[in-house]
Amino acid sequence: MRFRRWHRPEPYNDTSRKRAAFLRKQRLEREALPLFADQIAAGQRGVDEEMARRAVWWDEAERERRRMWAETWRKARARLFALPDALRRTVREIWRDCPYPADPACFADLLHQIDVGRVDPHRPPWKFHAALKARTTPDPSSFDAAFRQIGQRKVGGGPKTTEADELLFCGNLGSGILFLRSRVRLVERHESFYTSSNHRLRDSKVGSGGHYFEIEVTGGCSDADLATIERIAQAADTRPVVVRRAARPGRTTSGRAA
Repeated sequence: MRFRRWHRPEPYNDTSRKRAAFLRKQRLEREALPLFADQIAAGQRGVDEEMARRAVWWDEAERERRRMWAETWRKARARLFALPDALRRTVREIWRDCPYPADPACFADLLHQIDVGRVDPHRPPWKFHAALKARTTPDPSSFDAAFRQIGQRKVGGGPKTTEADELLFCGNLGSGILFLRSRVRLVERHESFYTSSNHRLRDSKVGSGGHYFEIEVTGGCSDADLATIERIAQAADTRPVVVRRAARPGRTTSGRAA
C-alpha cells in the first residue's frame, strides 16, 4: 500500500524570529487598549516562559496528531479489508498511482467516494479514458457518406486495355465494419477496360453497356445492409452494379444485381 510514514518529530525550535513575533504580538495587544496597557502588561508572560511553554505543548500536540493519524489509518484499513478480494486489489492498485496525498484522510475519502458510486475503481477519474465509439452510418444518403477508400491496385496483368482498378473501401452501417472490394467487369470478354480505367464510384459517369461493377462485401453483412450497399452504389454510377458477399471456405456466395 501507498502509506506515508510518520517521521519522528523534531523538538520545538526556539528562534529569534519566533521571539520577535511574540514580543510584537504583546506590544500590539497593549497598544490596542492604551488606557489599560499596564494591566495588560502585568498579565503577559515573559518571552522565555512562552518559549518553554511552547516546547511542552509542541510535544503533546505532536503525540495527539500521531494518535489521530494512526486511528484514521486503522479505520480506513478496516474498510479496505471489508471489501471483496477483487475490489480490494483494484483499490490498492489505483491508490498506488493516484494524485492524492498519501495520508489517511485522503485514503478514507477515496473509499467513501467508491462506496457512494462517485468514483469507479475500474475507471478512476485521474486517468484518461478515451470514449470508444465506432463511426457508423446506419442510413447513408450516398456511397461516399458510408464508405471511404483505403486501397487501390491494378488487376488483369495485361496491357492497359485489359487491366482494371480494384478499389478497397471500408465503412460501418451499424452492425460492424465492412470491407468492400470493387472492380469493373466486362460483359463480353473481348471488350476493353480503357474507357473506365482509374474509375471511382463517385466520379464514374461513363455509361457503357459492356461494363458492370462487381462489389464483394467482407464482414457481418445482413440482407438489409446488402440491399443498402446495392442502392447507394447503383446511385453512384450509371452502369449495372452487382453486390455479393465474399466467399467463405465451405460456403456458397449470394449476390444481388441491380
